[in-house]
Amino acid sequence: MGSLEMEKKIVGWAARDASGVLSPYTYSLRETGPEDVHLKVMCCGVCHTDIHQIKNDLGMSKYPMVPGHEVVGEVIEVGSGVTKFRAGDVIGVGCIVGCCGNCRPCNADIEQYCNKKIWSYNDVYTDGNPTQGGFATAMVVHQKFVVKIPDGMAPEQAAPLLCAGVTVYSPLNHFGLKKSGLRGAILGLGGVGHMGVKIAKAMGHHITVISSSNKKRDEALDHLGADEYVVSSDADKMQEIADSLDYIIDTIPVFHPLEPYLSLLKVDGKLILMGVINTPLQFVSPMVMLGRKSITGSFIGSMKETEEMLEFCKDKDLSSTIEVVKMDYINTAMERLEKNDVRYRFVVDVAGSKLDE
Repeated sequence: MGSLEMEKKIVGWAARDASGVLSPYTYSLRETGPEDVHLKVMCCGVCHTDIHQIKNDLGMSKYPMVPGHEVVGEVIEVGSGVTKFRAGDVIGVGCIVGCCGNCRPCNADIEQYCNKKIWSYNDVYTDGNPTQGGFATAMVVHQKFVVKIPDGMAPEQAAPLLCAGVTVYSPLNHFGLKKSGLRGAILGLGGVGHMGVKIAKAMGHHITVISSSNKKRDEALDHLGADEYVVSSDADKMQEIADSLDYIIDTIPVFHPLEPYLSLLKVDGKLILMGVINTPLQFVSPMVMLGRKSITGSFIGSMKETEEMLEFCKDKDLSSTIEVVKMDYINTAMERLEKNDVRYRFVVDVAGSKLDE
């Protein structure tokens, strides 16, 4: 993984404690090893998971912590063993930067399920040094966990695809739900949910957005192209679409009942959980048994799926709906994200923030 004999001093914005407040922080990157890519960060998306991590919501946070796992940057140096990338390439780094390489998931190219995976931040490399994320001027990442951003795709548009995009693409791919003509629903219309609508519609699906209020009805139908919009408290409408869906992608990141949504699935339908929730969810077993329905989960996507997803989005001209901000706005952005006061995704213009000046 390289050495620390020739350290690279860089600047990032880090949380120091569970308050989650981010401020400038200077630290060192390792020397670029034979399999490493050194990138200058251009921009980085802001994910709801970043809030969980900086505020220690999951009880596993280590400080100081530089968050950010939707990273797009320009290659400025590659190791001697790197063959896919060269200086000047625009590349992406997602949620993980390491794995064991030998277990069943790794051998099956689903390294995101490796028990020894290394997170892009709030984790430790095999050499014992902490990982730090993309809210910083630069990163050094093993070439396996780097993807080429397709030519013509704007960096700020590509950034959220590295988490939000692949997170919804992966289960549709794995569970055989890419074929056209399916009826699906997106539960929760946030950063991941809105990409779910776009990607599923591009696959030829009939998509219903289910939300707790009418707040995003016009956005879902007129801007994102959803076919239907249902408020979950509308019992008549929920009954009307009962037993009609092949799948539901559940992106809600807080506790919620599952029974109302299980009733919407056809026989063999799938409820796919994606929201990170630290409170146990509950359901009664007949809701699953009497329709041979499945409650399952899916976690980001593999590097192979990330590459496929980026090409799919390029071919279909898909991008995330974003609000670009500078790094000095990041604490306000985090507060707004926590209150759901953002259209869909913040992207930090890291290069334009001139952190090293």
